[in-house]
Amino acid sequence: MNPTQEANSIDTRLINLEIKASYTEDLLDKLDQIVTRQQDQIDRLLREVQFLRQQGPDEGQTPLRNLRDELPPHY
Repeated sequence: MNPTQEANSIDTRLINLEIKASYTEDLLDKLDQIVTRQQDQIDRLLREVQFLRQQGPDEGQTPLRNLRDELPPHY
């Protein structure tokens, strides 16, 4: 392999590595956005669960219902 071909080979490899690095950075940015969005959703759901717990009856005040007791007679 002559020096010109070797330089072209190195340039090609370098370009390919730069392309891969660029795709990797883009993927990392997208994954970071997804994780951030999911964490926001988790936080919102936790707040909703906390709110619903506060709205529901306190433990021990009302007995738990069995939904089978509420089935219509034809079942």
